[in-house]
Amino acid sequence: MTDEDEGDLGAELARLQQEHRDLDAAIDALHHSPAPDLLRLQRLKKRKLALRDRIAFIEDQITPDIIA
Repeated sequence: MTDEDEGDLGAELARLQQEHRDLDAAIDALHHSPAPDLLRLQRLKKRKLALRDRIAFIEDQITPDIIA
């Protein structure tokens, strides 16, 4: 992997982590609202899980496998 590829992955990782934190805050706010929209809440949680999977994939790409 080149330094440029790693830099691109790092930038994408930072963006995805920020989006994940934003979704967490949105889910928390929606959950504590007087009449939460359950369908929207479910969609936000599903998106958050997809982001978590993508973040894990990128972290695996950045961190090389070391067999010790």
